[in-house]
Amino acid sequence: MSGPNSDYDPVEVTPLKPEEVDRARAAALAAIEAATDAEALKRVRIEHAGDRSPLALANREIGALPPQARKDAGQRIGQARGAVTQALAQRQRVLDAEQEERMLVEETVDVTLPTDRVPPGARHPVTTGSELIADIFVAMGWEVAEGPVIEAEWLNFDALNLGPDHPARTMQDTFWTDPQDHGTVLRTHTSPVQARTMLTRTPPIYVICPGRVFRTDEYDATHSPVFHQVEGLAIDEGISMAHLKGTLDHFATAMFGAGITTRFRPSFFPFTEPSAEVDLVCFVCRGVDPEDCRTCRGEGWIEWGGCGVVNPRVLRACGVDAERYSGFAFGMGIDRTLMFRHGIEDLRALFEGDVRFTTAFGSDL
Repeated sequence: MSGPNSDYDPVEVTPLKPEEVDRARAAALAAIEAATDAEALKRVRIEHAGDRSPLALANREIGALPPQARKDAGQRIGQARGAVTQALAQRQRVLDAEQEERMLVEETVDVTLPTDRVPPGARHPVTTGSELIADIFVAMGWEVAEGPVIEAEWLNFDALNLGPDHPARTMQDTFWTDPQDHGTVLRTHTSPVQARTMLTRTPPIYVICPGRVFRTDEYDATHSPVFHQVEGLAIDEGISMAHLKGTLDHFATAMFGAGITTRFRPSFFPFTEPSAEVDLVCFVCRGVDPEDCRTCRGEGWIEWGGCGVVNPRVLRACGVDAERYSGFAFGMGIDRTLMFRHGIEDLRALFEGDVRFTTAFGSDL
């Protein structure tokens, strides 16, 4: 019976020869040491430690050796690859430290130096426009009144002679708060502020009421479900449409310049009687040869808002003696007024928050 055969015929595999492994290891270490930045080290890592590197390819050839030779070859390849991996990690730490040192030197900021990198701020045109309108009326002796945006149904509709069957009370025009039977809405106009003022003050009353209002409109270039209105209310003895006309003419001149007047067109509003639509003489063509004017489209006038003498039923509902006092009220959109004043073509520019649009208006209007 013969004993075990310990002799074998080694297979000559060039990449596994000790001198070839040492050469690949030395080349990798030299390349690592020569890498001067992270990008160069990344290329060295791929070339000398990647799947297609000489040592990785040599490692795949170990399986071609007889079992007795695989151990020595595996140790030799493993030690070489370990040395390369360790050298890569060490060089990475050195390069990271050098980069941090360069950053500290090259990117140092002297915080004591003056700077103009902070851009100048700007107030929103709706804010400054509302304040400008308020200033115009305060200069005339009026007061500014405010109220909540979530309003009682009675103040938003009933007190203003908008009956239970009025179409404006439906879900198609009004945002109702939940639960709906609580009778509160997002105010559809700033007229409830006028009602609150009449309920809490004794005439004479002269108030201007700017604020945000809500209606279920589409969001497009000329409509928005959230917009801004300004309404005025004057209650005193002997108030007439003539006082209303003079007030609005002064308002129009203050907003759009000298020579801008208004005209009234008969209309209907439940809270005023008589009522009128307010038109501005076109501030571009001034009503002269309007046929070619793109702003008024040949009309010579531009619709601005609504107005009228306060309905006696509204006065009585708010506790004002309708036999002694009369008054007028008017209302127009602040956003629409700003579009006229500054040539803004798209209403959405006022609401989209683009700082480039706001910055153009600066701090004042």
